[in-house]
Amino acid sequence: MLPMLIHPQIDPVALQIGPLSLHWYGLTYLAAFGLFMWLGSRRLRHAPFSQANTSRIWSYPDVDEILFLGVVGVVLGGRLGYCLFYKPAYFSSHPLEIFAVWQGGMSFHGGMLGVIGAMVWFAYSRKRSFWEVADFVAPCVPTGLAAGRLGNFINGELWGRLADPALPWAMVFRGAGDLPRHPSQVYQFLLEGLLLFVLLWWYAKTTPKTGRVAAAFLVGYGAFRYIAEFFREPDAHLGYLSLGMSMGQWLCVPMVLGGIGLWVWAGRRH
Repeated sequence: MLPMLIHPQIDPVALQIGPLSLHWYGLTYLAAFGLFMWLGSRRLRHAPFSQANTSRIWSYPDVDEILFLGVVGVVLGGRLGYCLFYKPAYFSSHPLEIFAVWQGGMSFHGGMLGVIGAMVWFAYSRKRSFWEVADFVAPCVPTGLAAGRLGNFINGELWGRLADPALPWAMVFRGAGDLPRHPSQVYQFLLEGLLLFVLLWWYAKTTPKTGRVAAAFLVGYGAFRYIAEFFREPDAHLGYLSLGMSMGQWLCVPMVLGGIGLWVWAGRRH
């Protein structure tokens, strides 16, 4: 028998005060929003946002407003995206359960569409270029994604596929049987979160053409998520789709293609 790691089965409730409970997953969302505020304030020091050649110099109230709009976009888009992408038949028969967000069920790709809508509104209301807004936001996002994956690991959810028992970090997740699995939440924490943040933050500071930071985010996240999906157990009610790919991988394909197209277009525009 090879020694295997066992998921610690952490209580999802971090703090209980009478009828009120504070969940670890909720704390990771708060951490994500706090990190966005901190990184956004540092982003204000980067060119071109600190320069007078933008449509208007960015300020701290701008970061506050775009965070508020982004939170709304993440919650609404993430929930609707999960209902449409992963369980359309179920929620079409139980439409009132769409609002039962406390039961879980959020989609990154839906949340991303919600954030894009928030950025469109912000750009329109502030009379800014949408791509300028997208380039400002993109490097501040991956740390929030990392926080969310940490919440997934604490909850012992979205576990990985079966792993070789000889793999030193193979882990048994309660509720997923007695066989060792890849801790795919940790893989996504490292790839889509920390590594993507480092690459985007460095690239953004080189002052590329407008739109290319957003393009790098689309390509980078799409590629890293596509890779991580090879180690993540697909949703039980969906399984593997065409070409043996999961739903997450199929949703990443247009992200990568769109990012490449945006990269080329941004390089050609004046």
